[in-house]
Amino acid sequence: MDDHKKTGKKKSSSAGLPIGMCIGIAIGAAVGAATNNLGTWLPIGLCLGLALAPALGQKKDDHENGPDNKQ
Repeated sequence: MDDHKKTGKKKSSSAGLPIGMCIGIAIGAAVGAATNNLGTWLPIGLCLGLALAPALGQKKDDHENGPDNKQ
C-alpha cells in the first residue's frame, strides 16, 4: 500500500527534476553561447529548469494516474 493511501497525503515527487535540469542547462548554454556570456546564463538556465521541475513531475504523475483515476 502506498504512503499517500495510508495518510491521505500525496508524497512529493521529484520525477521532473532531471528533465528540468537538462532543459535548463540546454537553454542556459544556448543563450550563453549566443550572448558570449556563458558564465552568467548557465546557472540562470539551471535555476529556471529547477523551477520548472515540479510542474514537469506533476504532469507526469497526473498522466500516469489518468484523468478518471483520481486517488
